[in-house]
Amino acid sequence: MTDEPPARRRDEEPDSPDKPDDKTEPVLLTAPRDGTPEPIIDRAELARAVERFAQGSGPVAVDAERASGYRYTHRAYLVQLRRAGAGTVLIDPLPFGQLPELDEVISPTEWILHAASQDLPCLTELGLRPTRLFDTELAARLCGFERVGLAALTESLLGYTLEKHHSAADWSTRPLPASWLTYAALDVELLLQLRDRLVEELHEQDKTEWAAQEFAALVASAGDPPRVRADPWRRTSGIHRVRGARALARVRALWHARDEIAARRDASPGRVLADAAIIAAAEADPKDERTLLALAGFGGRSVRRLAPTWLTALSDARALPDKELPTTPPSDGPPPPHRWAERDPVAAGRLARSRELVTTLATANRVPPENLITPDSVRRLAWSPPEELTEEAVGAVLSGYGARPWQVALVTPGLTAALEVPAAE
Repeated sequence: MTDEPPARRRDEEPDSPDKPDDKTEPVLLTAPRDGTPEPIIDRAELARAVERFAQGSGPVAVDAERASGYRYTHRAYLVQLRRAGAGTVLIDPLPFGQLPELDEVISPTEWILHAASQDLPCLTELGLRPTRLFDTELAARLCGFERVGLAALTESLLGYTLEKHHSAADWSTRPLPASWLTYAALDVELLLQLRDRLVEELHEQDKTEWAAQEFAALVASAGDPPRVRADPWRRTSGIHRVRGARALARVRALWHARDEIAARRDASPGRVLADAAIIAAAEADPKDERTLLALAGFGGRSVRRLAPTWLTALSDARALPDKELPTTPPSDGPPPPHRWAERDPVAAGRLARSRELVTTLATANRVPPENLITPDSVRRLAWSPPEELTEEAVGAVLSGYGARPWQVALVTPGLTAALEVPAAE
């Protein structure tokens, strides 16, 4: 594969390219049209880049690379931006901490991101906060596209294929390999054109206002602190197999021991000790190093070195008085749906009718059910509907759960009817 296609486009960057013919073979994009820039690592370089973006025009394509699966934190290790008249820049945020001069220039304009909810938290840490945005993944969902990954959308809408070989790379690596930098630059290469194609698609489907409300909600929550889960150790994969409060105490003790080490090392917890190993130790309750190391997941050298830590955690759990053992946490929502038929058959009927209604509406409007209305909102409404079953009351409940006006308008009439108990019941 040659680099001819990007070179052919070097003189012109169409604002809204036509959708390629379905019979046209997609072109593999292997290099940015202007070449791969070196990451910016000092304030002087940053100032020059900020000036270029201040002189540019139109929206700004924004992306960030994290080291998920490798690091404890979810910070950005590379920020990519592109704007008409300014080109593409790559910024290594590690030497800077905050980027106020960049935020001053790009904050007032529209940002284009793909899967914005993934990148906004780490961008906020850098002091970068949008006032307007366009999320290409969310727009594609609202338009009913089955494949909404960036590579899939650029192929189907623009006729270009992007390689995704480095999507799960350890972006905390320094120096970053040249091939990784090319990959990162290509992630913003087509976002401007992709946004324009999706704007057309939203307009054709009369969903422009839907998207505007969704994007406004993303902007409004961009600076919110991350949600802190109660008892995060209960999310250990495989915990459903653990029986008894004492065994759960062992899961809790091992999880906290692992988390402390992971935070200290800035390493992903799973790289310190796998969830499967925690579950195995919680079930077996080994009391000596030989028995512990014989368990699945404890064979690695770094895990073996920490054997005293794991044994101490298990010993601490063993010594807990009964009153300090884990108990079932109080729930602020309805029980799991599979228990509804036994606990409240009438509510189970409401849920079944509500789900059927949402599926029907989603199909008719070419939108995924979870984007039409969140499943949690439907469950809460079906479990505890308003005393007065009117569209106004149901709509108010859904709004309280965070539903946007377009969602409330679409689902409220049908859900109100679904909540009513049929005469046969």
